[in-house]
Amino acid sequence: MVIKILTFGMFVSLILTILIEPIIIPYMRKLKFGQSIRQDGPQSHLSKSGTPTMGGTVFSLVTLITVAAYFLIYNLGQDFNIKTWILLFVPLIGYGTIGFIDDYLIVVRKSNIGLKPKYKFIGQIVIAGIFFFLYLIEGFSTELFITQNFSIDLKWFYGILIFFMLVGGSNAVNLTDGLDGLASGLATFAIATYTFIAFMNNQLDVFLFGVALLGTVLGFLVFNSHPAKIFMGDTGSLALGAALASMAILTKQELLLILVGGVFVLETLSVILQVFYFKKTHGKRIFRMAPLHHHFELGGMKESSVVLMFYVVGFILSLLAIGIVLY
Repeated sequence: MVIKILTFGMFVSLILTILIEPIIIPYMRKLKFGQSIRQDGPQSHLSKSGTPTMGGTVFSLVTLITVAAYFLIYNLGQDFNIKTWILLFVPLIGYGTIGFIDDYLIVVRKSNIGLKPKYKFIGQIVIAGIFFFLYLIEGFSTELFITQNFSIDLKWFYGILIFFMLVGGSNAVNLTDGLDGLASGLATFAIATYTFIAFMNNQLDVFLFGVALLGTVLGFLVFNSHPAKIFMGDTGSLALGAALASMAILTKQELLLILVGGVFVLETLSVILQVFYFKKTHGKRIFRMAPLHHHFELGGMKESSVVLMFYVVGFILSLLAIGIVLY
């Protein structure tokens, strides 16, 4: 069963993505759905202006098709279970749609002004609420495991944890998506880690979702690596971040997400610290530019070198996380 899920999920999602992206890229160019680059960002990035965006649409589309195809072929007559519905609806349809609207408004307006933050925030709250509602009616545990043998039952406060994980995860990946292949490459390590944890827990529903998502992100990376032919946009980054948070919650490894997504966390913290310090000191900065990847770029490192360095850190953190789980 595990081998069947792994081979089918990975093969179908990977091939579909590799076939679909070359169709999307010229279509996006024709529609002039190109990326708008921040004028206050690194000057080397201005050449990327106009590169097709919203490529992350394939994450939701291909993962949905792959999971549905598996159920149709191997589980004919069986309905999706609640975990599958949560994983498909919350990160892919829910957060993916919020990102899509944001991207669409940006490309139409030809600026970096997309969906208003308050509307984006409301949407994220509503979807997190739906997640918690489905989670409760199915009777899933609201315990937060600090160690393997010690846990705290958060009861209704678990809903607040879900909200922070979904919103924090989606925005962390979004902030990291600033260099060619950076967010998508780091996401492969994190998704692979939680997919392995799902396998260890014998959660074949979460395992299938993870394998399908991993395959499509790897396929996307073929076109997103330097020099990127297409960007994932908020459509992809919000969906990926929410997917990671959802997998962490459903595998009951919530706190481990801090380690697994350690680079995403550092990127987010660099922005928070930069803004706080800038306001407190009336214009002084801790980093040359935030998020953190721009700090290294402005320090003279090549974009590809920064990405590789972050890959190494992300890979090591994933190995540490797996070691903790196995221990």
